[in-house]
Amino acid sequence: MALYERDYTIDRAKESALSSERVGFIKKTYQLLALSMLAAALGAYLTMPFAAAVMKYRWFIFGAELLVLFFGIGFSKGKPGLNLMMLFLFTFLTGVSLVPLLAFLIGMGKGAVIGNAFLATAVLFGSLSLFAINTSKDFTNWGKGLFITLIIVVIASIVNLFLGNGILAVIINAAVLLLFGIFTIYDTQNIVRGMYDSPVDAALSLYLDFLNLFTVILEFLGVMDND
Repeated sequence: MALYERDYTIDRAKESALSSERVGFIKKTYQLLALSMLAAALGAYLTMPFAAAVMKYRWFIFGAELLVLFFGIGFSKGKPGLNLMMLFLFTFLTGVSLVPLLAFLIGMGKGAVIGNAFLATAVLFGSLSLFAINTSKDFTNWGKGLFITLIIVVIASIVNLFLGNGILAVIINAAVLLLFGIFTIYDTQNIVRGMYDSPVDAALSLYLDFLNLFTVILEFLGVMDND
């Protein structure tokens, strides 16, 4: 009986230590997410005076983003310090990429839309995260379906670059909003359940969700506010 009680106490201690470690992981993830947003804001702020140049070289900037995302971050996995640098470099570049859209809205006298879009995104993102934590429904097995849907949306977006169809663009943006809303739930549940090896990787996933939601909401509000 004493042996059983001792084993039970050890198990409870391990469970408590694991829970504490998980909470620490989640806390660090959201701290890195906040810092990533600051890095993006800094990138946008520093390059806003050069909006015309950013627009001219936007494809080179986008290429640099992809290079850092798929190679830099992949190469730096498991390398503390270097992975943080790659995370903030990537998020900084995404802020630079937003400059043409932000400059256009400001130039049209719609600078307030940017703040409204960020607030709406924060509320939506927070609500989806709380839903992911509190719901009994398991979204962690939705990865394959979400990835396939993402590929379809990306292909549709590339096709519409050549077609220039406004209605199709609205449909694609609506699909992106829904898709990354579900991605937010999916990623949050994976983080809470300890499916990520590093808080850097977890923060990157959440940042991509937030960025895509923000961009789509910003475009929607910009169009709705257009006379």
